[in-house]
Amino acid sequence: MTTTSKIVLGVLGAAAAGVAIGLLVAPEKGKDLRNKIADNAKNWADEFGTWLSDKKSEATMAAKKMASKAEDIADEAGQEYNRAKRSMS
Repeated sequence: MTTTSKIVLGVLGAAAAGVAIGLLVAPEKGKDLRNKIADNAKNWADEFGTWLSDKKSEATMAAKKMASKAEDIADEAGQEYNRAKRSMS
């Protein structure tokens, strides 16, 4: 896990804890409070799912770029090998 993703997860966790504590301390009826907590939890889960999906897409694109670059390098190496082989003959 990269430093950036650790920081993002830490911030998300701290924010979620802050919201939960704030809701628990607020003077509301139990049922209203539970509904509010459930709604907030669902919103956080949706946002985290979207963030995770975005990161997965970014990782997939990076992997495809690296695979393409590796193929290009392998092709160039093969061409250089063939040139060297022909010059030795």
